[in-house]
Order: sequence, then structure tokens, then C-alpha cells
Amino acid sequence: METIQAVRGTRDILPQEVRLWQQVEASAREILGRANYQEIRTPILELTELFARSIGSATDVVGKEMYSFSTRGEQEVSLRPENTAGVVRAYIQHGLQTAGDVQRLWYCGPMFRYERPQAGRQRQFHQLGVELLGSRDPRADAEVIALAWELLQAVGAENLSLRLNSLGDPQDRRAYRQALVDYLTPLREKLDPDSQERLTRNPLRILDSKDPRTREIAEGAPKLPDYLGPESRAFFEQVQAHLQMLDIPYQLDPYLVRGLDYYTDTAFEIVSPDLGSQSTVCGGGRYDGLVEELGGPSTPAVGWAVGMERLVLLLQKKQGEAPPAPVEVYVISRGAKAEAQSLRIAQALRQAGFCTELDLSGSAFGKQFKRASRSGATWAVVLGDAEAAAGEVQLKHLPTGQQQTLLQADLIQYLASHSGQQCGAPKVMELC
Repeated sequence: METIQAVRGTRDILPQEVRLWQQVEASAREILGRANYQEIRTPILELTELFARSIGSATDVVGKEMYSFSTRGEQEVSLRPENTAGVVRAYIQHGLQTAGDVQRLWYCGPMFRYERPQAGRQRQFHQLGVELLGSRDPRADAEVIALAWELLQAVGAENLSLRLNSLGDPQDRRAYRQALVDYLTPLREKLDPDSQERLTRNPLRILDSKDPRTREIAEGAPKLPDYLGPESRAFFEQVQAHLQMLDIPYQLDPYLVRGLDYYTDTAFEIVSPDLGSQSTVCGGGRYDGLVEELGGPSTPAVGWAVGMERLVLLLQKKQGEAPPAPVEVYVISRGAKAEAQSLRIAQALRQAGFCTELDLSGSAFGKQFKRASRSGATWAVVLGDAEAAAGEVQLKHLPTGQQQTLLQADLIQYLASHSGQQCGAPKVMELC
């Protein structure tokens, strides 16, 4: 019978890789928590209208990449392709703006886009992101960029560069869009097919094309910063000044655009050449009109998202898989009474803070000792039916081979005084 495989574009994240994910998530929780960002968890499933209105119906994401379907109640719903729209929807729906303060939120979870799977890009992928809502201050832009930079450095990502641009306000962007269309229209036949299609519905995305010939044409295109109005230009200069004060290096990239319609003013990406063509690890920017577009009050906002798959891939290239947490105690038993007691002993050890593995094989003592050695454990707790009847255990220090008999009631107290716990501080408790 043919085995069932994972759906194309999805992948299993196995334990040795999950440990890297957990390291990133733990660092994010600590760093963002210190900046008073609160975690928010929104549904994976949203009304399709949310993304059509926020991302833009002319974008590739909405037009080609969303997983959309009708429910039995004939609602049009989609698996979320990104999470800023969902966070904004929750912000409006639950009246978070009524607090009158800046809302600092962060999230981590799966997103879905139908596109060609490749290294660092899957149809189910994961993003960790932040959203700062309620401030037009350029310091807000610098704050979120600084947090992304700090997080990536904290987890060990290297060889990174920050690319920065301004998309201006809607009026600036409309003027630039027209100038870009005027430049590209006579060259339309020389563009790749995707860019020819984008020329009428989303021309700014042509600047992000990976086609070599299109990129060459785009290099001669008008530059977006040349079309910024005085207010947008002054705002962008202040963002740069704050980054310089924080000693965060950046490169101005006049061709940097974001693929979603809601972006205004600051746009940025953090990239690594170690990832090849899919080099973006983190991307974000300002979206001052999105809350109002979705029915809320006028609310400035800025945020970013880190692609977890790409970040983990980058960390794997540098450091390989994260080692498992070491086992401290390995429990070996043989015989009906001993095996029954071994479960209680193992559970008590775990509750006391010791990383404990219980051998469930029922095999001979020799084979169980071999597994104990392979586990890397420091201690082996051994009991047969004789020890079970006497309320005792044999405790063996595996590195030295020294062994002694202890009462089961004294085991945890003894281990707490003779070893450091690997899974947490010991909570001394009695077995009997």
C-alpha cells in the first residue's frame, strides 16, 4: 500500500529542527516582552474581503496565491496569507483603540500562499511579527526596526544588511506610479510575462522582479525618493537619524517596494546573501491608512514580519541543529512490581525538576543500561522486584560507574544535593 505523504508545499518540522524554532520564539518573547509588546493570536481563517480590502485585489497575493473557498453558509473565506490584516481587524473589532494608548502587539503562527515551493518558501509558512498601532512618530519606525535587528542578532543570525526606502504618502505614490508606467510602457515587450501583467495592475512590483532583463530595465526607471513630498521626505530623514543614533547600519534602496498595497512611507527589509535568491529574512514598514480602510478610526501604524523558515534555514547553515536538552536521570526497571513503581518514581523526578527518561522496553537490564548510556544521562535509577518490595532503588552514577542503594523516599533529596537540574530548579518532594 502506498504511504501518504505531506501535502506539496507543506513540511514536517521534526524535533531536532523544532529546537531551533523554540530558541527563536523564546528570544522573541523575552526581547519583545522587555519592550512591552503583548502577544495576540488571531484566527487562521478570515473573510476573504479582509485581504481584498487590505492587501489589494490587484496584488499577486490576492489574485493568485490565496487559499479561498466558500463555507456551507456561503461565506467567502481564506486561509490568512499574512497577519497584519488580521491583527488590524482584531484591533478594530475589540476596540483596542479606545484605550487611547499606543498598542504594541506581536504574533507568531502559520500563513498560507499558493506558490512554487522552494528552499525557505513553502505554501504553509510561519511568520513572527510585530505591529505598533497609534503612533506617527518616526521613533516608532526606528523602534520596530531596532527590535528586529536585536532579535536577529540575539539568535545568532549573521551577514545581515538592512535595506531602507520610503514609499511616501498616497499622493506621492500615485505620482511615482504614473511616472513608472510612463517609463515602462514603451518597453513592455522587453519585460518578462509577469511584469507585463503587473504593468497595468501593480507596476511597483516590477521593481522587485527577479528576471535579469527586467531588472536591467528597472535600473533605468525613475526613483521613488525623487517623488517624495516635503512631509514624507522630512519624516524619512528623521527615521534615518534615529537609526544612526542607535548605530544600526542601513543601505538606502530606491527600488525597494513591498508587495502589499497598504504600505506607506517607511519600507524596509533585512536580507542575507546566504539564503540565495530568497534573501529576505524580515520585511515591514508603515501602513498609516489600513485601520481606516478596514472601518476603524484614522490610526498610524508600523510593523514587520520575520519568515521563520528562512531564519531557521540561516541558523542551520551557521550552527546546524540545536542539541537536545540533556537527560539527567534514566529509570531502569525489570519485573511487574518494579515496572509499576518505576512510573511513579519517574513522574516524581520530573515534577521535582529533573529531566527524566523512563525505559519502557521491558528488556534485560544490560540492554536498558546501554540505552541509558546512549541517552547521556548522569544517573541511572535501577529497580527490580527485590528493590520494589524493599522500597529501595539502586542509584548508579553513569560517568564513574559508582552505585549505591537508597530508600525510594530519599532519592529526590539525594539527587537534589548531588546534581544540577537540567530541566528546571528541583522542587524537593517525597516519593512515598
